Amino acid sequence: MHCLFTDIHIRDPFVLADGGKYYLYGSRGNEAWGKCTGLDVYVSSDLATWSEAFTVFTPPENFWSDMHFWAPEVHKYNNEYYMFVSFKSHDRCRGTQILKAASPMGPFTPHSDGPVTPKDWECLDGTFYIENDVPYMIFCHEWSQIDDGAICAMELTKDLKNAASVPKVLFHASAPSWSDGYQPGKYVTDGPFMYRTQAGRLLMIWSSFSKNQYCEAISYSDNGSIFGNWIHDDRLLFEKDGGHGMIFKKNNDEIMFIQHMPNHSPHERPHLFHIIEKDDTLYICVQDEPINPIKCRMG
Repeated sequence: MHCLFTDIHIRDPFVLADGGKYYLYGSRGNEAWGKCTGLDVYVSSDLATWSEAFTVFTPPENFWSDMHFWAPEVHKYNNEYYMFVSFKSHDRCRGTQILKAASPMGPFTPHSDGPVTPKDWECLDGTFYIENDVPYMIFCHEWSQIDDGAICAMELTKDLKNAASVPKVLFHASAPSWSDGYQPGKYVTDGPFMYRTQAGRLLMIWSSFSKNQYCEAISYSDNGSIFGNWIHDDRLLFEKDGGHGMIFKKNNDEIMFIQHMPNHSPHERPHLFHIIEKDDTLYICVQDEPINPIKCRMG
């Protein structure tokens, strides 16, 4: 069986391009806000038609979490596949745990012993990043615990089983000029994803709220390192009720951007856009159908 994007009900989409195929992961839309039973992958060879859902993770017996299986990302590292996914339970803080499999089709099983994020922090949306051969997790310290959400970086051990450093705050959600809060005094950080331009500029895309709309933002490191000073673009990458995006390359090296929109259940679906580099930054292309561009936003 095959399906189109309009048939796929997920939030927080993530695409792994591997071996000539595309693997789409995300938070199950019908389970996103309550009890969860697993995570899926959809497979495509052309980004237009997709397979039915294949289960890639089912929680083992006595698994610590049974709710909010959020934002699975799969990264290939040392020829194996690691899933970074956030979990929550009624008696433990939300945190990002690392799972492992021999194939992007899974089955993924626990690799780290519970979340690698701090146990007394409410955290989510861990993403994988390597700088100078050192593995890091970039993640969000949630606004629900600290009001002004933060994006943090933390070194991982080489085997990705544990944290190898204390987290360092990169910036807070209230820092950009466009950030006006999710609620009064509450500023959200969601879905960080790292990207380096062809000229070597390090940027991060991430999501928050502006003018009561979920949106996708761009921030830049001033020295090309995650530990530089982060400068926030006044221009939003996407400003109208879409976000938690990531960037990947097609087999022909064309750059693609995927996010979910709208940000309201049960209507959220993944949406694909062409994306281009210009002036050492990124612009997405507006489109009427997936992967068929109309024009690119240049300002």
